[in-house]
Amino acid sequence: MFELFRAGGPLMWPLLFCSVVALTIIVERFWSLSATSVAPANLVEKVKDLLAAPEIDLKLLDALEQHSPLGEILAAGVRNVVHGRDAMKEAIEESGRHVVHELGRYLNTLGTIAVITPLIGLLGTVIGMIRVFTAITVSGVGDPSILSGGISEALITTASGLSVGIPALMFHRYFKGRVNRLTVRLEQHAVYMVNAIQSGDYDNER
Repeated sequence: MFELFRAGGPLMWPLLFCSVVALTIIVERFWSLSATSVAPANLVEKVKDLLAAPEIDLKLLDALEQHSPLGEILAAGVRNVVHGRDAMKEAIEESGRHVVHELGRYLNTLGTIAVITPLIGLLGTVIGMIRVFTAITVSGVGDPSILSGGISEALITTASGLSVGIPALMFHRYFKGRVNRLTVRLEQHAVYMVNAIQSGDYDNER
């Protein structure tokens, strides 16, 4: 395996670095973008307890805010419950923009890796073919071993670039879709809370 890596030339090192970064992002995003981590079901009960008390417990409110992305959004609404519906919605929207930005964290990096790794592989192909034609110019085509180094470098870097770029692109698209679905779910919870508070009928139906 190391011989194959070395035969790919110096561009294999940036490809290796990109593959490690992409794998790290994929594992981290799988963990961070799970539905139970982003929008836990038990938060409805926590908000209900907060609103049922004569005065809102600030420690519990801080704990709710730190609990999860949904908790951060709901806490923003609870903090502004005394200021009316418009203030609640504005606070929730502002918090929601921050949360959605955090949900998409590292996805630009993953998308960049998906784009540049095939290009790095293509660059390796060009460099390998330049070596081939240089060898032909100097030594002719009589010795295949002179040509094989450049050809193998071209093929290995191309295959390596595609092997990193294709999975990175697939997971980038997958996580983008998951962020969109989670955003809709967060919006549904937030709208439900605002409507339920304003109607005085906040219960644990969801």
